[in-house]
Amino acid sequence: MRRPRDWRDQMGWHCHREGRSGTGRNHVCARYTAPVVCCNATGNLLTPGPLTRGLKMGDMRAMNTAPVSAPVKASARAKAPDGDRPSFEPATLCATGLVLSRGGDPLVRNLDVSLIEGEAILLTGRNGAGKTTLLRALAGFVQPDAGRVEINGQPVAIMAPDVLGWLGHTDGLKPAETVRQSLEFWTRLHNVNRKSIIAVLRALEMDRWVDRPTGRLSRGQQRRVALARVILSNRPIWFLDEPAGPLDGHGRELLAAQVAVHRSRGGSVIAATHQLLDWPDARSLDLGSVQ
Repeated sequence: MRRPRDWRDQMGWHCHREGRSGTGRNHVCARYTAPVVCCNATGNLLTPGPLTRGLKMGDMRAMNTAPVSAPVKASARAKAPDGDRPSFEPATLCATGLVLSRGGDPLVRNLDVSLIEGEAILLTGRNGAGKTTLLRALAGFVQPDAGRVEINGQPVAIMAPDVLGWLGHTDGLKPAETVRQSLEFWTRLHNVNRKSIIAVLRALEMDRWVDRPTGRLSRGQQRRVALARVILSNRPIWFLDEPAGPLDGHGRELLAAQVAVHRSRGGSVIAATHQLLDWPDARSLDLGSVQ
């Protein structure tokens, strides 16, 4: 497969790597497991499938030219297990009056959610309660039936590419690629120094497997590599869908440690989970109680 030539090509290749249908730039994503924008060769937004109908992630050209207030970029310094990394400028997410449904069945009615720097929210509820749908709506992947989502007062469609890090159900790994090769792709995509890879993997106790094909890793190890991808994206707001699903107890401790580091830098996290996650001061939102 050819390497991407520009940002729109990168996003198209990104979709292909994540297991979605279509090739090149003229395609429709069948499933969203990472924060991407689907455009055709002219930069116009395409209409996704039924689950993600009416996606409003914006035109790529608009994202590159629209004025954005309070951009998120590195400023101060804060210490982290993977070396000194900069703190984030404030990124506040605000969702008001959200109404969500799936297949005509209501999931969420008139929900308000706010998330400021340093906070964590755990989305809980039974299977089918709408945790993933809400997570995707907050990230801008799913158009809500009503309501709006903003980051720093701007529509999420404009801000998402620069502020959101996404971890979906799948890990976005190609089995034949080594851990190093997989993460080098993401450092190029996010314009991050690839020298950070080993430090991040060391914090997740995966550095010894850096040259092993990801297809030969256990499910828990693959999840740690996927988490390394999110860390390397250097985005202040993390959206994590069942992040601890395949992790053992020690893996959950490593996840909690990295979430704590991220929050100490001024980052924030929203995670959908069925498991008990021991994250200090995390707020819980039970979708079964807000329908």
